[in-house]
Amino acid sequence: MSWAGRMILGIFRIFLLVFVHASAACDFGPFPYRATGVVCRMTKPAALLLNQETAQVIQAAFRSAKFPNITGERSVRLLGKVAYELTNIQVNDLSIEKSDVELKENNAIYLAIKNVTASFKGTLTYGYAGAWFLRLFHSVDFEIESSIDLQLGIKLTCQEDKLVADASDCYLTFHKLTLHLQGDKEPGWLKQLFTDFISFTLKLVLKREVCKEINSLAQMLANFVLDLAANFVRDKDIIVDLSLAADSLIQTGYVESRHKGLVLYKNYSSTLSDSVFSPSLLTESRMLYFWLSEHTLSSLASAAFLDGRLVSTIRGEKLQALFEMEDTEAQRKAVQMIFQGVSYNDSVAKVWSLAHPQISLQPEGTVVKCLVAVEVSTLPAGGESLVVLYMEKEITVTIQAAYAEKKLILQPLDSSMEFKVLKCTADPSGNDPSLRNFLQNMISVVGIPEVTSSIGSALTSLMDRKGINLFDIINPEIVTRKGYVIVQLDFDFPHHLLLDFLHKSL
Repeated sequence: MSWAGRMILGIFRIFLLVFVHASAACDFGPFPYRATGVVCRMTKPAALLLNQETAQVIQAAFRSAKFPNITGERSVRLLGKVAYELTNIQVNDLSIEKSDVELKENNAIYLAIKNVTASFKGTLTYGYAGAWFLRLFHSVDFEIESSIDLQLGIKLTCQEDKLVADASDCYLTFHKLTLHLQGDKEPGWLKQLFTDFISFTLKLVLKREVCKEINSLAQMLANFVLDLAANFVRDKDIIVDLSLAADSLIQTGYVESRHKGLVLYKNYSSTLSDSVFSPSLLTESRMLYFWLSEHTLSSLASAAFLDGRLVSTIRGEKLQALFEMEDTEAQRKAVQMIFQGVSYNDSVAKVWSLAHPQISLQPEGTVVKCLVAVEVSTLPAGGESLVVLYMEKEITVTIQAAYAEKKLILQPLDSSMEFKVLKCTADPSGNDPSLRNFLQNMISVVGIPEVTSSIGSALTSLMDRKGINLFDIINPEIVTRKGYVIVQLDFDFPHHLLLDFLHKSL
C-alpha cells in the first residue's frame, strides 16, 4: 500500500492529452484483462478541465507553423499575365473564443475550437505585362485578417504496445479572410484583384501547415508525457512497465487505459495472468481514478527489498522516545538491562527486512506480513561497537494510506508479532519475561508507527522529487478492496507545466 501514491503522477501524466485509443495494431489476446496491473480512468469533468489548456497548444501551433511562400499567376483581360508572391508570412495576433471537447464511443475525442481570430503579415510582390508591353513590378506589405473554426478528431493509436498520437483528422473552416495592402483598409481594385487570386490558395496553405503543426505538437506532447511517466515510475534500477495490457476504452463519460504494471528490477521481473480488473469496479463520480493490482504493489515491495531499501536506522532522541515510551519500573529495568548505562547518543538501532514482504489488499486496509530483524548497538567511550540486543520477529500489520497536504500518510491500525529470535547481552538465557513483554509492547505501540511514519516520509520525498507536489490534488481517497486498490481524486492542472514545455520545445 505504501507504494500506491508513488504511481499517481506517472499514470496521471499519460492522460494529460486526454487522447487514448488502442488500435488493432496491438494484439492483446482473448483475455487481455488478465494481464492488467494498472488502470487509469479519466472522466468527462477532467477532460473539460484539461481542455482549457487547448488554447495554449493551438496558439503554439499557429505561431510555430512555417508558412511557405505562396506564388501564382493569372491572366487578366487588358492587364495581361499577372504574377504574385507572398513571402515572410507570420502570425501577428491570435485569440481563441471557445474550445469544446466531446468524448465519442467510436473511440475518438473531438475538439471544436470556435472563432480563432488570427492576423497574418508579410510581403506581397507582384508584376504584370500589359497589352501594350507595359511592365510594372511592385512590393507592398500586407495584412490578412481571418476568423477560423477548427475541428479536431484526436486519437492515440497503439503501436508495439505504446501510445502514439494521431491528430491528422483536422479541418479548418474560414468565416473571414480579408487582405489589406500597405495598411489601407478601404476596398480597391488591386486589393480585390489579389484577394480573389490568392484566397483559395491561402486557405489550403493555412490548413495544411496549421494541421501539420498540430499533429506534430500532439506527437511531441505524447512522447514528452510518456517519457515523464516512464521516468516517474522508474527509480534507479526499479522500473514499472506501463505498456498497454488491453484495448483502451472511450465512453461518453470517461476515457480508460489499461497497462501491464509489471515490475522490473535487474534480473527480477514479475508476471501477471490472473488480474481481477473489470471496468465495473470504477465509477464516474470523481475526475480521476487509478486502479492498482495487489500484484503490482507486492512486486514493488519485493523490488525495494532486493534493492536494500527496506532498512531504517534510529538514533538519538528518536531512539530515546522509542525505549522510554512510558515511565515505569519495568521500562527502566529493561533499558538498564539493554544499554548498561550507555547514552542514547552513543547507541543506534537498525531495523531491516529479512525476506520479501507479503502484501495482501483487503477491505480493511493493506495487510503487510514480514520477517523483520532489529539490532541495537552501543559504542561506549573509548570502546568498540557492541551488539547489545538482536531479535527477529514476524510482524503482521494492517495499514491504511491517505494523501493529504501533499504528504503520504501511512496509518497502522492493528498488528501482531511472533518472536523468532531474541538475544540480549544482559540476558543470554532469554528467560526474562519482563524484557520480552517490554519489547513486544514497545514495538507494537511505538516501533511500528515510527517505522511506518519513516517509510511514509521517505515515499513523500520520493514523490516530491518526481513532481507530484506540483499538482493540486483535491480530496484524494485511497480505497482498498480484496486484491486491488483504487486511488480516486479531483485535481486542478498546473498551467505552467504545459507552458514551460511549449516554450522549450518551439
